[in-house]
Amino acid sequence: MGLLGTLLGIIGFTIGVPLGLLLGFFIFIYSKPSKESKEPSIRPIHEFDSKELHALLPDIPFWIKNPDYDRVDWMNKFVSDMWPYLDKAICNTIRNTTKPIFDQYIGKFCIESIEFEHLTLGTLPPIFHGVKVYETQERELVMEPAIRWAGNPNIIISLKLLSLKLSIQLVDFQMFLLPRVTLKPLVPSFPCFANLKVSLTEKPHVDFGLIFFGADIMAIPGLYRFVQETIKEQVANLYHWPNTLEIPILDSSRATKKPVGILHVKIVRASNLRKMDILGKSDPYVKLSLTGERLPTKKTSIKMSNLNPEWNESFRLIVKDPETQVLELHVFDWEKVKAHDKLGMQTVPLSLLTPYETKELTLDLLKNMNPNDPHNKRNRGKIVLELTFNPFKEEHDRFSGFTVEGKNSIIRRSSTNLSSNGGVLSVTIENAEDVEGKHHSNPYALLLFRGEYKKTKVIKKSRDPRWNEAFQFMLEEEPIDEKIHIEVMSKRKGFNFYPKESLGHVEINLTDVVNNGRINERYHLINSRNGVIHVEIRWSTV
Repeated sequence: MGLLGTLLGIIGFTIGVPLGLLLGFFIFIYSKPSKESKEPSIRPIHEFDSKELHALLPDIPFWIKNPDYDRVDWMNKFVSDMWPYLDKAICNTIRNTTKPIFDQYIGKFCIESIEFEHLTLGTLPPIFHGVKVYETQERELVMEPAIRWAGNPNIIISLKLLSLKLSIQLVDFQMFLLPRVTLKPLVPSFPCFANLKVSLTEKPHVDFGLIFFGADIMAIPGLYRFVQETIKEQVANLYHWPNTLEIPILDSSRATKKPVGILHVKIVRASNLRKMDILGKSDPYVKLSLTGERLPTKKTSIKMSNLNPEWNESFRLIVKDPETQVLELHVFDWEKVKAHDKLGMQTVPLSLLTPYETKELTLDLLKNMNPNDPHNKRNRGKIVLELTFNPFKEEHDRFSGFTVEGKNSIIRRSSTNLSSNGGVLSVTIENAEDVEGKHHSNPYALLLFRGEYKKTKVIKKSRDPRWNEAFQFMLEEEPIDEKIHIEVMSKRKGFNFYPKESLGHVEINLTDVVNNGRINERYHLINSRNGVIHVEIRWSTV
């Protein structure tokens, strides 16, 4: 009996321990509290001890415990009303995003199909516990919302493996995030920002349950903590500041219309122009400009009594959008008294140009750009010109693969000296603060550089005007040890004794701009009590 008892004991221990563990696991999973849940007791906060207050801190809204955060009840109301529609839109995005990922595994590891059996984020929307907004000197909006979501989603993924259907359900999802959202740069085109950048200032807190074969596998000891830490680490590696998720919304260079390069135009000659004078001659000259610009047009010299003029004159134009801008050419017959007669015109889309390569074009002159106009069938002569588009150095990567061939043209490598000291000085007058005149406050900014004046629009009755206007100066050499004068003026229309008044001025040395390529500063206005002006200056070379 001793040997038999020992053997039975070993068998009982071998079988009993696994069965006991399995039985204990299911009791732990499916057991319910014996006591019924009661309504939570409400007590004044001064009655809590330190331990209770510490446990309560995570549930207190950020706008209460952190004075830097603002209350955003309106945003929670907005999200709550929009949540049924956001739920469907987000779920459709999830389906479309995950379908290619699921398809990669079909046919592998004996998997026959993977699909969402149910997909809804539930009826409980995320709650914003507050938002912090940062003010910077850049054209950007930086926000840090505190987001908490204790949702009731119903997400079931069905996996068919060897004709066996397996289902995994996500339940009781909770999440706490402190993201930093940056809208940059702000632009005057809808939706008014070019890029959306998101990063996390802290590691996220995520909690959820996974129902598999009717049991919550996240209740297995050790697995819950392992999954939580893994999610935190993986998300942090991707999006924890300074890592960011950047979503492009608009082409920033197009939206801001900042200069991206210089167009070199050489008007070579024209031939067989129409006779406009009584003596059978014409006095031709050419006017040229780029579409989308309000700058004065450039023009060649006048060739008196010549139907086959030779100009060989070069011009430089600032390019802001080579994909849409068009060079317009108008040939006129100069008249001393009456209006100048139009001999013909032609246009050249800049998209036909290859960066850094000179393109020679011979174009037929037309009356207008209407292809159905019968007047365009008449011979009005030809014009010959050479075009070269040189992007700025910082735009080189954007245009490196930009190559197009065209008809009636000769392309050769540009002989333009790309390492010259010339370039474009861009001055953006953002805004001013606390500017006030003695007699009126209708401010505008006046720029003076190398004897050339430029000015912004007038903002009526304002001490804090916002202009956000950019001006460009084409320079043959870099402006080392030079200064630009910016003065805030105020003017009033009509008869009065003080039609104009200075509200303060500043002189900015451009040496730092040339050395660094850009400055973005706020300057205290001279002869102003508290006036400040915000200016951004860029120096761009080809």
